[in-house]
Amino acid sequence: MSSGRRQYKVGRVVSNKMNKTVIVAVDYLKPHRLYRKIIRKTNRFHAHDETNQCREGDIVRIGETRPLSKTKRWEVVEVVQSMEEV
Repeated sequence: MSSGRRQYKVGRVVSNKMNKTVIVAVDYLKPHRLYRKIIRKTNRFHAHDETNQCREGDIVRIGETRPLSKTKRWEVVEVVQSMEEV
């Protein structure tokens, strides 16, 4: 059995062209293994957006969920900042 803990990540919506699905880019900083220079890394996650409310550029919080399709393992929990506010 799993521990029941859900992971949450905050990222930027880079695509909303699919129906009820958005692609969220999560950036993080990580030191290089050998040279220890800080490198910016980006992971892209397919997230379920039930109401199609997310737009490109929005900052959203995504949470882990059961597999919804071949690539979707995350769902949009909340829109932290929308592009209309900026």
